[in-house]
Amino acid sequence: MSFGRALKRRMRDAILPVAFAALCGYFAWNSQQGDFGLVAREQKLADIAQARATLTKAEADRDALERRVTGLRGDRIDRDQLDERARTLLNLVGKDEIVIPYEPGKRLFQ
Repeated sequence: MSFGRALKRRMRDAILPVAFAALCGYFAWNSQQGDFGLVAREQKLADIAQARATLTKAEADRDALERRVTGLRGDRIDRDQLDERARTLLNLVGKDEIVIPYEPGKRLFQ
């Protein structure tokens, strides 16, 4: 048997295992790095955690605003809150009150 025939036969016999190994390598790489792989999954979980944190903060802000609006609406108007809003909007103070201006970033409350 000649060297060329032996080489061709070995190459022909190796084609199927090499193709199978390449196919397995392709799927293994995609399971790690693909659009739906483990890396993408971790990124999506981080995005979900960040979105949940943003949602929690937004819900807390909404609840605070709802409490303030509830005090100014309906039959049970909160007089202190109404007085505070009127003074803020009209920029008025009483004769016996002292006004201490704050810088915009250093307010006591929001």
